[in-house]
Order: sequence, then C-alpha cells, then structure tokens
Amino acid sequence: MKIIDIPSNTQTKETVRVLVVEDEYILAINLQETLESLGYVVLDIADSAEEAIAKATELRPNLILMDIRLRGEMDGIQAAEQIWHHLQIPIIYVTGHSDKSTVERATLTSPFGYILKPIKDQELYVAIQTALNRYDREQFLSSVLRGMGDGVIVVDTELNIKYMNQVAEALTGWQWNEAKDKMLAEVIKIIDEQTQLPIENPIIAALQKKTTIYLGSGVLLVAKNRKTIPIADSATTLRNNSGVITGAVFVFRDDTQRRLIEERNLAAERAQQLEIRVAELQRLNKLKEDFLATTSHEMRTPLSNIKMAISVLENILDQQGILNSNTLPPSESVAHYLGILREQCEQELDLVDNLLHLRMIDADVYPLELTSIKLQNWLPHVAEYFQERAQARQQSLQVSVSPDLPPLVSDLASLTEIISELLNNTCKYTPPDGEIVLKVQVIDTTKSLTNEDAKSGVLDNFQVPYFQITISNSGVIIPKKEQSRIFEPFYRIPESDRWQQSGTGLGLTLVKKLVEYLQGRIEVTSSQGWTTFIVQLPLSL
Repeated sequence: MKIIDIPSNTQTKETVRVLVVEDEYILAINLQETLESLGYVVLDIADSAEEAIAKATELRPNLILMDIRLRGEMDGIQAAEQIWHHLQIPIIYVTGHSDKSTVERATLTSPFGYILKPIKDQELYVAIQTALNRYDREQFLSSVLRGMGDGVIVVDTELNIKYMNQVAEALTGWQWNEAKDKMLAEVIKIIDEQTQLPIENPIIAALQKKTTIYLGSGVLLVAKNRKTIPIADSATTLRNNSGVITGAVFVFRDDTQRRLIEERNLAAERAQQLEIRVAELQRLNKLKEDFLATTSHEMRTPLSNIKMAISVLENILDQQGILNSNTLPPSESVAHYLGILREQCEQELDLVDNLLHLRMIDADVYPLELTSIKLQNWLPHVAEYFQERAQARQQSLQVSVSPDLPPLVSDLASLTEIISELLNNTCKYTPPDGEIVLKVQVIDTTKSLTNEDAKSGVLDNFQVPYFQITISNSGVIIPKKEQSRIFEPFYRIPESDRWQQSGTGLGLTLVKKLVEYLQGRIEVTSSQGWTTFIVQLPLSL
C-alpha cells in the first residue's frame, strides 16, 4: 500500500490559495483549519453561490472547495458552472449529498473532484493535489493543442540542423536562429517515457538504414526548458536528383490529443466495467437479502413451535411429577435439560430477529413510529426488570433522570431495544457488588462548544441541543484497541473470560445500527475501572 506523505507548510514549494464555499459556519472553520494545517492558504469563506462568484472574481484563487447546498436561490453546482465558464478556476465539490440526481448534475460540470463529508485530512490533500495536477496538465495541453501541427526539422548527413519550422520551434523551445547549424543532439532530445532514458533519434536510424523510420509509442521530446512532450510520426532520408542521400527530415507532432482520447476511451471503458460490477453487486446483494429474509422466516417458524412444545412438555411432566424428580440430582433432571433447550431456542430466536432487523435497517425499510416520550417516566419503567436482575446478582443499579427534561420525539420500540440491550450487557458483565448507573441529560452545545468540538464534528448528526444517555458499569475494562470493534457482528474480545458469555453476538451491532437510524451516535469509553456507553440523540427525529 502506498503511503501518502502530506507535506508541512515548510515543504510546500508553491502556495496554493483556496476559496472555501460552505454555509455551515462550524464546518467552514473546521475546513479552513484543516487546509491551513496542510499548507494551503484560505483566502476567504463564502456561504452563498452569489458571494462565491463575487469572491472568486475578486480574489482569483487557485482552487475552490464548493458545497452543493447553499443559502439563496442558486446552489453550488450553478455557481461552479459560472465560475468555470468565466474564470477557469478548478472546483472540488465538498458535500454530504451523494444521491443520484445530485451526482449526475455535478458530473455535468466536469468538476476536478467530489468529496463526501465527513472529510479526512489525507483524502482532502490527495483530492486537492490531484485536481491541481490535472488542472496544470490540462492548461498545458490546451496551450499546446491551440498551436497543433507538424513540426519539421531538416539535418544534413553530419546531423547539423539546416531547417526548423515554427511548429518545431514551438514544440522544442528552440528558435531557428539559435538552432541553425547546431548538432541534432543538442536541440532534439528524446527519451523513453517508461524508463526516462535517452533513446536514439529516428533521423539517425533513417540515415543508417536509408529508409523511413517510425516513432514507437511512449516517446517523449525533452524541450529546451526541460519539459517533456509526447510526440509521434517519422523520419526519412532526403535525396538529390541523383538519388544520393543529402540528409534527413524529422516530421513530428504533439501526440497529446491522441493520448487524451485514448485516456478518455479507457476511462469510459473502465466506467462501463465499473457499472457492470456495481450492477452485479446489487444483484448479489438482492439475492443475499432475499435469502436472508426467506431463511429467517423459515427458521423462526420451527423455533417458535419448538419453544411452544417445550412449554407444553414442561406442563405435562410437571403434572406427572416427573419434571423435578428427587431421584436425580438437579443438574441431571428433566427440568434442567428442558431449561437448556428453552434457553438455546430463545437465543436462536433472538439471532433470527436481530438478523431480520439488521437487514431491514440496511435496506432502509425499518419501521419507525414517532411519538413524544417523557424519559423521566419511561426510563425508570424500562429499568425495573433490570433492577430485579441486578439485585439478584448483588449489583447496584442507579437511575438518574432530571424531572424537567423536555419530551423526546423518536421511535419508542427502537429506543426500548437500545436501552434494554445496553442494560442487559451491563448486568451480564458487571461483577457482584459492582455498580451500574443510568443517566440522561440534555446537552446544549451552544454553551460548551470548543474549537476541538467543532473540529471533531460533534454536531454533524444531530440538532442543538441533544439528549445524552449514558450507561456505566464498574469493574469492567475494555482494552483501547478493542473499543472500536465491539460493535462488529459476532465479535468477541480475545483472551477475556469475562466476555465469554452467551448471546447472539449481534446485540451491540444492532444497537449501533438503531442509534444511527435514529440520526444519533454511540460510542464507548473505558478507564479507571468503569466502562461507559454514550448514546446521543436529537430532541426531535
């Protein structure tokens, strides 16, 4: 894997001046700080299309980072069209929108990049450098293409230059009065594009073989200013009326246009292949979803029947006095084994339900029924079952909810699933005599927002203010390197007896999916003997 070395300010050879167009002030400041840390100069920030056009005309930046959704009647795509048409300034779209219609509109403007938020520093640096390189190359090529034609250089048999036309002057950088009577090797330097090593001039081969020699592919002409130009065509001998070779002529042309066409055709071919692959992936995903839905349904029905049959069998055996027979130890009784069957059956049913819910969330068809929830009444009710469970395990469960909390508008079923799963985890993994604390509060970021908060993007996914629900338990430490992985499906922390508990392995995965589906976020911290799950949700979905 190639590692990109992002240069510091002192390493940047040429100052790149950037105009940021973003209507979210915090995101704009965050983007400015990121750009300046990468060595670029931010000339100004605009928050509307009209202001972007005005500032681009006034400041003439090297590059514009353009958000698509902006204040006012025009959006970023319309602004980009006008700026490119009138000013020829390269533009990279920086947006949180990737829907098909937006991407298609943006593509029509031939942008120099398209970055989705949230933005990573390395990704931003690569996009900017790629855009600038492409812009420089296109500007160079366009200037060459404007003077497109065949260059002609004539030499005698001693390889002294005897003639050079204006196109050759333009391509080589040598004026005819400078190059006259100079040796060919001084004026025309040709190298192999792959190896960057000098190759024999076709004029020499034409004189030696007394025939026409065609240039091979991948040949670069090194101009006087050391810039390289791809060239093509041929060299042939010149003869007098007696058929005696008197010299040779080198006819060459700038091959940039042909290469551009080849690159575009190759890009189109690759794009077509990519579309085919995407279509195939979509087909396979559809097959996978259909298989999962069908299989889950077919598994759930017999499991439900088995669970019901276990209950019937327990009743029959209990009536006959066989269920808890005194002739066998408890670990070998019928009730013991039926309990194992019931537990395993319930675990498999939970697994099927979790798989179905995950599939529905991924397919964006998970049902939501919005309602106004008073957390000060609802949370203690949810915690009642876990209070009994915690007491049975000699654990302490404390619920701290302010009585004046505003209502939360969200999906009650999803929220119940989230809190229940997190409380189930804490009860399961907290040792005897351990503490469990459930707390909810409203966080007003407008009062406590810092530069670091803005940089990390804490406001990206929810409104201001927001609900923060924390569930903490003592006596458990999750290693730092494992904290980001515990939300992965079926993941278990290695070499930890405490975490070898029963369960589907999908509980925390489903919790994370549900939290994000409710436009929130979840994270875990673990230090000083406490592990805390932090759920942040918008006040209104």
